[in-house]
Amino acid sequence: MTQAKVCFIGAGNMPRSIISGLVAHGYPTHLVHATNPSVGKLDALKSDFNIGISHDNIAAANDADVIVLSVKPQLMQTVCEQLSHLDLSDKLLITIAAGIPVARYQAFFKQPIKLIRTMPNTPTQIGVGMTGIYADDSISADHKQICETLMKSGGEIVWVNTEDELNQVIALAGSSPAYFFLFIESMIAHGVKTGMDEQTARALAQQAALGAAQMVIQNPQLSLAELRNNVTSKGGTTAQAVETLEQGDLRGLVDQAMTNCIKRAEEMAKTF
Repeated sequence: MTQAKVCFIGAGNMPRSIISGLVAHGYPTHLVHATNPSVGKLDALKSDFNIGISHDNIAAANDADVIVLSVKPQLMQTVCEQLSHLDLSDKLLITIAAGIPVARYQAFFKQPIKLIRTMPNTPTQIGVGMTGIYADDSISADHKQICETLMKSGGEIVWVNTEDELNQVIALAGSSPAYFFLFIESMIAHGVKTGMDEQTARALAQQAALGAAQMVIQNPQLSLAELRNNVTSKGGTTAQAVETLEQGDLRGLVDQAMTNCIKRAEEMAKTF
């Protein structure tokens, strides 16, 4: 991997996150390139990380060993068909787009390709992300290691056995930061409604969320129910709050939200 030239097609938040992690871990910047229509995003990458930049997808991809497809799903077919005129036989393709299955990429490129699908989440931007990764049996151990190196630069990774499991990764990790943001947002709103200033309410809620997550991570021997019960004294304030959430069917809402998230990923697989 130390000698691989990596080209990111797209320069949005997620590729920027991965590039930031690579550079922070000492990856040679002269081996990293990014392309994008937006001058501003490219200039920022050049200024912040001293990587190569251009607007020419074909030239950049042709010069790369690893091509990271990091455009929006609705743009993916156009980009792939543009690159399909290149000889990709010796290149590894990595996609970070949701929903689009390997078979669709094979149709886009109209040639045999080595492709790994990944699903990172936004905390990758600050080095505490989670990325799900899927590769079929045609992908070599060396190429899997390359993908791991890229994605570990932004946090943790987990390999899944089937493409369908990537949709579960989306529901559990890819989309889930937004669930937590909504919950924290709702807590802050209540604090403000009851007379607290927003800054103080936010400080309390965000630190509680961070502390709760760290307790889960640092106590793998304890179930989530045990951790919850350790905070919940019978007849106390926490018990009253948890009972209210249970009566409101919080579990059912979460289940339905994640089910709908997976359904949307399945729809995207058929659309793009």
